[in-house]
Formats: sequence, structure tokens, C-alpha cells
Amino acid sequence: MVTESAIGPGGSSVCPGLVDRLVDPATAVPDRHVAFVLAVCSAYAYGDVDTVAATMGRLGLTGNRCRMVSEYVDALYLTCTGFVIQSEDGRVAILCYRGTPPTSAITWMTNFQARTVKIAMPTGGVHAGFYRNVRSTRRQIAELIARAMDGRSILDDDAPVAHRLQALYVTGHSLGGASAAMFAASLEFEAGTHRAIRDPLRAVYTYGAPMLGDPDFAQACQGNAFLKQHVVRYVYAQDIVPQTPPRASGPFQHFGREFRYRPQHGAGDWEEGESSRQLRNLLQVATTPFSLVATTFTRLRRIPYHASLGDHFPQNYIDALTPSKLRSEFGD
Repeated sequence: MVTESAIGPGGSSVCPGLVDRLVDPATAVPDRHVAFVLAVCSAYAYGDVDTVAATMGRLGLTGNRCRMVSEYVDALYLTCTGFVIQSEDGRVAILCYRGTPPTSAITWMTNFQARTVKIAMPTGGVHAGFYRNVRSTRRQIAELIARAMDGRSILDDDAPVAHRLQALYVTGHSLGGASAAMFAASLEFEAGTHRAIRDPLRAVYTYGAPMLGDPDFAQACQGNAFLKQHVVRYVYAQDIVPQTPPRASGPFQHFGREFRYRPQHGAGDWEEGESSRQLRNLLQVATTPFSLVATTFTRLRRIPYHASLGDHFPQNYIDALTPSKLRSEFGD
């Protein structure tokens, strides 16, 4: 259900001209400034609606309108939260899905439902937990985006705004990234009334997202021009989550474009390359907690881990994508 609403503050912006940049057809996909903004949005989506609205207002969507849509049914392992942020003038909307909170047992159970299910898409199967999670809130989210496309406020007052929606971005970290990719794939492949909101979709940016479907599904997505080029996946170093589900759960495969950050003595850069592959065995999964402990000790940091839980933290993605002229997402 749609549970809350808020209005982001006005004032100075960390990223001046952000709305124009998001709307401009000439803005490349991916764009580093956009990637930074959406990484911050994905990280702060672990907070509440007021936190998301204030954060996006500070970044450049001053005076934004923000709605939180959520569904929680513990017996069904449903725990989906999405935020729809509308720019003050109405030209831009961002759909940001929340990832897996470390303390949420139900959300972890959603991740573990790694069997695949067949759906109304060209071929292959998708992760059952991810699919049901996105379906649980898709109708309410689609209604909010449809309002924005009609030039209406997404808040309860339903007041008109200056412009109709011109550019929609979808994003998320971890489980939120899988949800973002699932939402985009459903707009491309599943027939129905929700296809109407496909037109303004500009790009999907995910951070540390797991694999969504089996190889047949991934190949079908790679055969779609939009999903192949405009689903952008960022992977920080040896983040374990993009390597899951492991092979023991069955065959899974990524789609879209992957950019990996490789730290080198505290620095590094993002490079486009081959997609992350599944963890080969359960031993690699079992040793992952040790990688987190190793980050606490200087000498242990040099141990090469194939998969790292510490690399999954959303702050890593923010830090690695922060423009050189900024110290942080706070603009100082």
C-alpha cells in the first residue's frame, strides 16, 4: 500500500542543474553524475520517506514530492519498499527500491527463494522471491507514475504540476537493484495496462545487485535493445551479492552492462567488462564473513577473497562514484 508522503526541501543543491541533466536526451547512459545521484538515493532508501525526500532535495531535486509504497506479508516472505520521487516541475521521476536491511530476517528469506518461476515473458525463468516482491507493489507504483505522466502531483492532493513526466529512472542497491531490473523487464515484456508507463523510462542503474533469472531469461533480455544497453550494473570490487545465487541454487545469469570498480591502494576506477559469474561452491559462501573481519585489520586486508561481504556496503558505491570536486554526498 501507499503508506507515506513528504515534500523535499528547497535551497542550494549539491548537483546544480540535475533535473536538466536527467531530462536531456543527450545525457549518456551511463552518466557518472547520474550514477552518483542514484547510488546515494539507493543507499538512503534504507531510511524512511522523509530521509529520501530530504536527501534528494539536497542533491538537486529541490522541492521534490516523495511517496513510499510498501508491502509486507511475513508468511509469504514479501517485503517490498519502493520510493517514487517526482521533481518539483514534474519533468523527472525516480523509482528507487530499498535493498535488504541487515536486520530484516524476512527480507533475507526473500533472497533465499532462489528457485525460478515461469512468467509471461519470452523465455526462461526468474527468481521467485524477487518476482513476487516486485509484483506486490507494481500496481500502486504504476499508478503514481501514470499520475506524473498526466502532469499531476504524486501526492494525495492530486494537484497539477508544471510539466508532464519526461524522464523516468529506476534504481536500487542489492535486492533493490534486482527489483529495479525486474520492474524494467516487466515493462518490456509483460502485456497489460502497465506498458503505458514504459515510454518515459530512460535508464536503470543498480548497485551490488544479484542475478535475476536463468540463462534463457538473461539471453532474452540481452536480445532487447533497451535492457541490453540501458540496464547498468555497478559492482564494487569483489562484492559477493552480484555473484549470487550460487551454482548450488541452479543456473543464473546477469543481463545489461556491468561496470566494476577495482581499488588500487585506496583509489581506482570503473571499467566495463564481463558480467559477474555465480559462486562456484558453498565454501566460497562460507568464507565470506571472514572477508568482513579482515577489513578491520591492516595486514589481513591484503588477503585476496573471491567474494567479499564488506565490499557490498552501499557506502562503497557512493564513495567510488563521488565526483572529484565533492568530498561526499553532503556537498562539502
